[in-house]
Amino acid sequence: MDVFEARTRFRQLRDKDGQVDPRELDEIWAALPTVRPEDVLGEWKGGEFDTGHPLNGTLKKAGWYGKTFVSVHDAKPLMCRDEAGKLYSNIELGQGEASLWTVEFRGESTATMVYDGRPVLDHFKRVDDSTLLGVMNAKGVPAEGPFYYFFLECAPGSAHDGPRAEEGP
Repeated sequence: MDVFEARTRFRQLRDKDGQVDPRELDEIWAALPTVRPEDVLGEWKGGEFDTGHPLNGTLKKAGWYGKTFVSVHDAKPLMCRDEAGKLYSNIELGQGEASLWTVEFRGESTATMVYDGRPVLDHFKRVDDSTLLGVMNAKGVPAEGPFYYFFLECAPGSAHDGPRAEEGP
């Protein structure tokens, strides 16, 4: 699968109702380009892929909106909406906030969010100029997973500072 096929398939799976086979997401992941921490700064709206992972649906129940990367040392992994609809960083659920690092995952170095209070890593690859594919990894998870797959889309009105990626189909 090349990067253009990966982008097309990503969009199909993002819009799919029902479960997604994590092996398809693995293939997409392998074809996508890595990204630097500095390239993901900004506000991102999140969504998940239903792969049957134990975390599926948990973030939605918490009112998860997405992630905000103010700087590489100031990442807010769990931006949620309160009952009034106002965004806030849910530091209780995340046991703190996070920072961005370049970490090797599956043989490639890519932007990774490291949680302050949990042994959790969110690895990112670029789908296109305004979309990231994320894989949540944690202490104790075997190399083959299961992993929690999610995506981030540049939030409306966000001043996303990353470089432009080649647009595909």
